[in-house]
Amino acid sequence: MYAPIFALVLFSFNDSKSMAHWGGFTFKWYQRLIHNESIMSALYYTIIVALLSSIIATIIGTISAIGIQKIRRRNRKILLNINYLPVLNPDIVTAVALMSLFGFIKMEFGFITMLLSHIMFNIPYVILSVLPKIKQLPQNIEEAAMDLGAKPIYALRKVILPQIKPGIISGFLIAFTMSVDDFIISFFNTGNGVSNLSIEIYGMARRGIKPEINALSTIMFVVVLGLLLLSNKKQSIVRGDK
Repeated sequence: MYAPIFALVLFSFNDSKSMAHWGGFTFKWYQRLIHNESIMSALYYTIIVALLSSIIATIIGTISAIGIQKIRRRNRKILLNINYLPVLNPDIVTAVALMSLFGFIKMEFGFITMLLSHIMFNIPYVILSVLPKIKQLPQNIEEAAMDLGAKPIYALRKVILPQIKPGIISGFLIAFTMSVDDFIISFFNTGNGVSNLSIEIYGMARRGIKPEINALSTIMFVVVLGLLLLSNKKQSIVRGDK
């Protein structure tokens, strides 16, 4: 399962452009990566869109999850079924639907349309991550806080949000990962001059993948692995494990 990743990391240090044979050890692809304007521009848009869409989707999704949990059971089931639709719906259908909407309202395709598409795409995943944590809360916990003198906003900020924080963080991370990984929705809802990594790599696939992509993928893998190890170490410290 991890063999393709190891092969990618190995050939990011290959002195030859070919993936068929080893030409010696080198760091030149990492050096060329920094000076490759198209890849760096795609990386910039990928990170900016992923961060902005994840933050906005997390805020909207968290508020929506709290509101869904507070309404009557019948209406809650209806809203949850509506929330499942974008998750279960094929990405190509969602992408074409969004493209048709932007075209109908005569919105110019570019950064804004890509950002709005990613926000819409991420919100259901945030709701599904936050909602289970809200269900675990004691009933009427906010009423108890307000009985002790807390105002509604204060109760939300100091009582509710800290309790559901793990779900919010999970929702943000899922949204960020989905945004970075997305191709279809980005491809149909971007404009000239705006390209993320998935679109850039798709364009390269017709001419041949550049070794700089191997270098970039290796860096991304190492960063994610490092964050995962730090997260596990932090959890071990909190639990008091050796």
